[in-house]
Amino acid sequence: MPPRVREFSLFRNNRNQAIRIPVEFELPGDHALIRKEGERLPVEPKDKAGLLGLLSLRERLDEAVLDVDDLVPDGHDIL
Repeated sequence: MPPRVREFSLFRNNRNQAIRIPVEFELPGDHALIRKEGERLPVEPKDKAGLLGLLSLRERLDEAVLDVDDLVPDGHDIL
């Protein structure tokens, strides 16, 4: 599937340059992060903060980490 591209206008909001994000590119939440990479400005939703964000991170880590028992060859005792 080719990436979706849409042209938009830039405008001024006091001293800031701004855009209106089209509805099909809408981001979840109330805050986003932007960074400058050469001439590009990638924008992404800000991760959840607080306890819920930490808990969701822990769930992702638990899925990615192997149990120590899975790393010990059969017939070997690590203690």
